[in-house]
Amino acid sequence: MDINLIRENIEYEQLLGENTADTVVKEEYVIPDTHPDVREILMLDVKALINSKEIIQDKVYLEGQIQYNVLYMTKDQERTDMENVIYSSKFSNTIDIMGAKPEMLCDAECFVEHMECRVINERKICLEGILKLKSEVYKNFNFEIVKDIEAVKDVQYLKNPTSIDKVITNFNGELIGKANIKIPMEKPEIGKVIKYDVNIHKKEVKLYEGKISINAFACINMIYKGTDSRELIYIEQEVMLNKELDFEDVNPYMDNYTDFRVDAIDFDIKEDDLGEKRIIDVEFLIKTNTRAMHKEEVDMIEDIYSPTTNLEMDKKDYVLNVMQGQLLTETLVKGDIELDSNMAKPSKVIMCNASVSVTDKKVIEDKVIIEGIMNVTVLYRSDDEEKYLSAVSEEIPFTCGAEILGTKINMSSVCKLSLENINADIEAGNISVRAIVKVYVRVNYMVEKKFLVDVYPVEGELPKKTASITIYVVQSGDTLWKIAKKYNTTMQEVVRVNQIEDPNVIKVSQKLIIPGRIII
Repeated sequence: MDINLIRENIEYEQLLGENTADTVVKEEYVIPDTHPDVREILMLDVKALINSKEIIQDKVYLEGQIQYNVLYMTKDQERTDMENVIYSSKFSNTIDIMGAKPEMLCDAECFVEHMECRVINERKICLEGILKLKSEVYKNFNFEIVKDIEAVKDVQYLKNPTSIDKVITNFNGELIGKANIKIPMEKPEIGKVIKYDVNIHKKEVKLYEGKISINAFACINMIYKGTDSRELIYIEQEVMLNKELDFEDVNPYMDNYTDFRVDAIDFDIKEDDLGEKRIIDVEFLIKTNTRAMHKEEVDMIEDIYSPTTNLEMDKKDYVLNVMQGQLLTETLVKGDIELDSNMAKPSKVIMCNASVSVTDKKVIEDKVIIEGIMNVTVLYRSDDEEKYLSAVSEEIPFTCGAEILGTKINMSSVCKLSLENINADIEAGNISVRAIVKVYVRVNYMVEKKFLVDVYPVEGELPKKTASITIYVVQSGDTLWKIAKKYNTTMQEVVRVNQIEDPNVIKVSQKLIIPGRIII
């Protein structure tokens, strides 16, 4: 006898593995002829960006670019002054992740773990340090299960709904931000922009039917040097960003996490109506990557039989990835930077720059403990004429917790950090730093489940029903399903004959009438 199986395709994704690799950077650069000689390095601002990622067998190959902005004090002038010079270099490295294959998906990010600049001579500098690269590889699974059967009379199912975590895909988007910054008359005219950044914060991402709504604020901060002046002026301006992206596979019931990355910044200095350089037009590109996840309820057939046909079942074991939970929270990071006695005393903080990265993570009962480092650089003004500008850097370690109920020690986690905002103040001759750090945590675990993958009729004589009714005494561990299958009848018949109100509730020692060939 032919039967028609109705199948359902199950697709899901699980974290295959994650790993890190250190990339050693060492470059020597000559100061351009247009710039004065170097006396000492004031500070080094480094930005590292991954441009491409590729999975090869058991490895992830990453390529990227580093931009160095070197601020230095000049030599051989009547009085000390500050200059800056920008260089760039490329990097590449591989991260070992066993089992990685080209068809899999991966995420990657990089952090500047340590970078310093030293003077070789007045026309040459050396940049050296370590980049930490991190990658996560996700494996796709695809298999079919039997959902229903046609062309078999009186098929009885025991179904148990199970939830499967599915990652629909990664949705990429772009946001373009623009700003027109006007320098007030009480500040000096723009001579040269020394440093510029865009920090994305106050992020809000919502999913709708077929749409992703992205809202955020971009804080543009710049340092410029006044015309015919050695003064450094810090300016900042916030720009609201919002955009709706169309993706038909998205719905509001999905969980999500979105990465924001500043991909490009351009600016143009213009003159105002008085002919003074007091206007800066800024344009920047933000790339977003939204990872949408949802739990799909699948009616899984655990058991099947027919009172009129002998059926055989094939089941297979599959290991599924289950998301226990995810959390987006904030933590306060603070620390004091003590200045050496040979350093100039601060009178005014010009700028505070920082980056955050995860150094360790640990899953415990109902919680994930994250350890991180905030690398801070503070540029400040001093009343000392010779040392009127100074910079100090510090690594501030911090620990925070993310409470996710149900987490266990044997589960795995994914953690990401981003800087929301930072402030630096002068307190008792030292510098006090306070920052808000966004913390994203996702906890997963693996579970093994059996799925019905095939059903087929087999030859053989069906069990014969007794000529009369049977009285069955319920034993420990019995269910109506087991009893009906044992006596080759249906649950509906047993429920009807015994006038059972709730088929899920039967008691040990309860007596049940099992119908035979006699019609009751």
